[in-house]
Amino acid sequence: MFRMLKCFIALIVLPAATVQAEPDREWSYEPSPSNLEAREWFRDAKFGIFIHWGLYAELAGAGEMKVEAWVMQNKRIPIDKYERLADFFNPIAFDAEEWVLAFKSAGANYVTITSKHHEGFAMYDSAVSDYDIVDRTPFGRDVLAELKAACDKHGLKLFFYYSQLDWHHPDYYPRGHTGQGYTGRPDHGDWDRYIDYMNAQLEELLTNYGEISGVWFDGWWDQKGTSMEHRWRLRETYELIHRLQPQALIISNHHVEPLPGEDVQPFERDLPGENTSGYNPMDVSQLPLEMAQTMNGSWGYSLVDDEFKSADELVRTIVAAAGRDSNFLMNTGPMPDGRLVPENVETYKEIGRWMQAYGESIYGTRGGPISPRPWGVTTQKDNVVYVHILDWSDTELALPLVADVRQATLMTGGGAVRFEKTDAGYLVTLPADLGDGPVAIVRVELDQGPFTQRTE
Repeated sequence: MFRMLKCFIALIVLPAATVQAEPDREWSYEPSPSNLEAREWFRDAKFGIFIHWGLYAELAGAGEMKVEAWVMQNKRIPIDKYERLADFFNPIAFDAEEWVLAFKSAGANYVTITSKHHEGFAMYDSAVSDYDIVDRTPFGRDVLAELKAACDKHGLKLFFYYSQLDWHHPDYYPRGHTGQGYTGRPDHGDWDRYIDYMNAQLEELLTNYGEISGVWFDGWWDQKGTSMEHRWRLRETYELIHRLQPQALIISNHHVEPLPGEDVQPFERDLPGENTSGYNPMDVSQLPLEMAQTMNGSWGYSLVDDEFKSADELVRTIVAAAGRDSNFLMNTGPMPDGRLVPENVETYKEIGRWMQAYGESIYGTRGGPISPRPWGVTTQKDNVVYVHILDWSDTELALPLVADVRQATLMTGGGAVRFEKTDAGYLVTLPADLGDGPVAIVRVELDQGPFTQRTE
């Protein structure tokens, strides 16, 4: 009976397709004061945890590819078969507070979780669909509500990932370059009705869970062609979000230049300015930045993926991102029973110990006055520049600093560092022992600051 009621609600919320106005390619977006404040908080936060969790976690060993969140597509599983996963999705070991405390142990300041991935299954109690964790699983609990309560209790902010792409919904038509030929959906649909459905779910997420820090979009890239921002009715969607929660940051992983209404520019599996993955051909904007990377090779949980990155490697990524004035969003895929991967939990603790000791050089900083170099990066805060040495074996390091240096100390080993002014800046003589951690840090105090002009 309840499912029938929800379907009736869906019919009310999702009107028939309407004729859309001519696209306004130059529509402007003026962020609210609370949004601008949220952007500064975001830039200060520097480190977040990404969570990919859904029905796909149950098929963790089903594919050769390591993007296990894509198992429905990779294994071409029809909808009527895939839906059966919901019948035995019962993560009885899920403990939101345990999760949040683990994330805090790493030194993270925020969490981004998949509210709906490409499979179309909602990990919360949706009123416009019964294809969700509360209505279709024996678990019957709202994961997002519990996680939000735990985040609020322990001082972490919460973002909701939402997939615009949907392999399950019948009105996601015409199909993009994924979800073709195997799902069992009819070869017709009402695209505008799908967008209405998407916006209705977003309205639920922005009204039922208190203050949300942002929405992280993915899947826009599935549809190819011109004027795609208008096909997706982005202006309508973005204005909905900013109207309901003006402070909420919109982050869209669409792999093109930032569009009006967006507040953060993301980079997938790459540092800003790099494109080793092929996903990031766009220029780096002036918006706050964030790069996302996995802790092994998979976004969702994988039973067979043991290629875990070490804590040292992940710390170096945090540092490399901060030196590019970017946050690092570090992904984990919880297990089907609701537990975090044990190897990840241990890595959180190791990262957290480093962040507790040296977080001064990361949190609240901006990209330093020296642009990234082969040897490392710099960050800055007020009149202090933190020189992060990632790859350097010589005893002297040239720093093209314009301002006068007052003193320099080695944070990772202790003691003063000798420096000499030159025509090109300063020559720093490094101690023989830089410490045994993943990064050596020289704390350079300048006579004045802050400095925003970089030396290229």
